[in-house]
Amino acid sequence: MRKAEFWQGNVAVAHGAIAAGCRFFGGYPITPSSEIAEVMAEELPKVGGKFIQMEDEIGGIAAAIGGSIAGFKSMTATSGPGFSLKQENLGLAYMAEIPLVVVDVMRGGPSTGLPTAISQQDVMQARWGTHGDHATIAYSPASVQECYEITIKAFNMAERFRQPVLIMSDEVLGHMREKVFVPAKEEITLVDRKKPSVHPDEFMAYKPDPEDNIPPMASFGDGYRWHITGLTHNEWGFPTNDKDEIAKKSKRLMDKVEAYRDEIVEYDTEFVDDAEIIVVSYGSVARSALTAVKAAREEGMKVGYFRPITLWPFPDKELERLAEKASCIIVPELNYGQMVLEVERAVHGKAEVKPLNLVNGELFKPKDILQYAKEVA
Repeated sequence: MRKAEFWQGNVAVAHGAIAAGCRFFGGYPITPSSEIAEVMAEELPKVGGKFIQMEDEIGGIAAAIGGSIAGFKSMTATSGPGFSLKQENLGLAYMAEIPLVVVDVMRGGPSTGLPTAISQQDVMQARWGTHGDHATIAYSPASVQECYEITIKAFNMAERFRQPVLIMSDEVLGHMREKVFVPAKEEITLVDRKKPSVHPDEFMAYKPDPEDNIPPMASFGDGYRWHITGLTHNEWGFPTNDKDEIAKKSKRLMDKVEAYRDEIVEYDTEFVDDAEIIVVSYGSVARSALTAVKAAREEGMKVGYFRPITLWPFPDKELERLAEKASCIIVPELNYGQMVLEVERAVHGKAEVKPLNLVNGELFKPKDILQYAKEVA
């Protein structure tokens, strides 16, 4: 039977991870994400899992990568400065195709910034923070319920596509408390990484299955030889300077997600059928935005609501279709304009795009978004 809990967003993430089968957490405490580590430290041993606090954020993600290579579903969690420190090893996980979930509970920056206040200043770091081309899957929950559900989904995507998956939460969401309906274990759908089906003598660590272009993954100790490197490598896993092998590997890192783009992308809409103005928002800001949109509707304004649930891949095609009918798109963000650039790219000039920015450590009030909608109407 389903049960109801009264959880913080960070607590919901931790319990969602355990429900998804996470059995290894490597991390380092950092505000405002520390509750995730605290809950994992207490709850993982109860289910046979392992928690380790490393010496820093770099060690935290390195340990989590090692846990995944050993065969455990693994996670690390952090906030802005720690997310920056994790980028190099995040790139290693993309290149070596290691399933991993990384949670970033966003706070203000740059540098130490605002440890206890909200921002959305990491959304472009999520896409481009580590160097090189790779396909990114990043979710942005907007409720504590979604913190739980999206964490399970993130593990499923990481295991399925053999790569890191990011959860871009924020300080308000991490610390607010809401009722969460927790499904029974048998109601939760879980995905596990594909295991090799060939004899160890025939195993090629990065030879993709034709059906989905993704290689099966052996765990250390399974009896399969597997060379792991951050260098561009061939299907055996060994570094290569062969231009054809390099091109094939690089293209596959992009294509394995792009081929399933329409299946991965998620978004939410309200009142968009006749909308002349559309408010595009994500995370905690989306809550204020939806309240503002409902208030605008009560005043007779044709305002709609569009929320990307996957920040990456961005729901660009879906937003472009709506822009064909709308005259203006407002993008409220807790930064100086990061996702607004992606919105502009997506709509190809079919609607005017207006940024609405707030960078003072506080959350938008619905009345501020409503007032701005009136000004641009």
